Amino acid sequence: MIPVHVIGMGLGPEDLTARHHKIISQAQILAGGRRHLACFKDHPAEKKRITRDMRGLIRHIRIEMREKLVVVLASGDPNFFGIAPLLVESLGTENVVIHPNISSVAAAFSRIKERWDDAVVVSLHGRRPENSFLDAVAVSPKVVLFTDSKTTPAWLARQLIKAGYEQARMCVLENLGAPDEHVAWYLPAEAANRTFAALNVVVVRKSLTSDRDPALPLDRNGRLRLQIGMPEGCYLHETELITKAEVRAVSISKLRLWPGLTLWDLGAGSGSVAIEASLLLRGGKVIAVEQDPQRIFHIRQNRKRFKVRNLEIVQARLPDGLEGLSPPDRIFIGGGGKDLLPIIKAAASHLKPGDVMVVNTILLASLDGAMTLLKRLGFAAEVIQVQVSRGRTMPFGERLEALNPVWIVSGLKLEKGL
Repeated sequence: MIPVHVIGMGLGPEDLTARHHKIISQAQILAGGRRHLACFKDHPAEKKRITRDMRGLIRHIRIEMREKLVVVLASGDPNFFGIAPLLVESLGTENVVIHPNISSVAAAFSRIKERWDDAVVVSLHGRRPENSFLDAVAVSPKVVLFTDSKTTPAWLARQLIKAGYEQARMCVLENLGAPDEHVAWYLPAEAANRTFAALNVVVVRKSLTSDRDPALPLDRNGRLRLQIGMPEGCYLHETELITKAEVRAVSISKLRLWPGLTLWDLGAGSGSVAIEASLLLRGGKVIAVEQDPQRIFHIRQNRKRFKVRNLEIVQARLPDGLEGLSPPDRIFIGGGGKDLLPIIKAAASHLKPGDVMVVNTILLASLDGAMTLLKRLGFAAEVIQVQVSRGRTMPFGERLEALNPVWIVSGLKLEKGL
């Protein structure tokens, strides 16, 4: 078995080093897109054009690499939104050698002469791409986007307008590295009906004045700073599946947190409670338990966004999955649905006298069940209702818009209970 070499082309053949050229010259199978293979039309190797049939490509490479040197040509850095991870996963780490090069993102920021270690990178490929990039734009002043034939810069501009970011600035970098390279900045309205080259990278910068939401805790550089009661838009989350900011702040206060404690956030959703609670648990630990894979992804992204170091994420279906976790001092249950009472009972068995459990619910049946069960389990239980109304601007003034009331049940464990 001969290892497959994956070579990043950078922005084009001019970015290939002498080592790259030497490996390519020895290739017996040369795989790549039409544009890359055209750079080596006189090469004697058998050419294999990469299409959307990635399974077919992997099968072909797996057969040929038994006796031949296969070289795969990739755009930019093949490990950065490129083909290299797929080849490693399919062929095995020992059978793939990766040669990185200049990524299109690095090239883009070199053109506009800005740092990019604080940028959020999003690919617009896949289902509901508007969700991923609008979530990123909501929480970051600098977003880089990979487009495709459907999610073009013009489409992106229309989405920005629809979401209320009319004053954002878009830099569209077309055909980077080519003789017809073109770099220009646009307002969304200017880009919404334009036609751009198929090869492009887009950088979106929100205005730090007109586009800034005064509720967002941004520093002078437009970066989010974590605090208790962050607006929901600061987190990646499924629609409506997040504890509202005001309820979150009250719930965290009811948990009675201090440094060194361990908190379980059960049914963690986006992880908003766990992430904000981490501010009060220096030297302690937060364990977020969630079963849904998409929500697990959101928690991971939110943890990364706010650089939370004491948050552990566990994917498990409740009430199972609690065994083996670090013993808790505090437990928050923000989700559970029809399994809420079994979850409360299972979780309570891990608490000792003096520990605290807090449960949020919007259902009357769950409220009564949670209060009754906590008392049976040896807790001193209390309940408060949080009813929040938020101001909304109208043509001639402000009005208040009510959110769903939430019951916050808190229990202090006094004894072993049933």
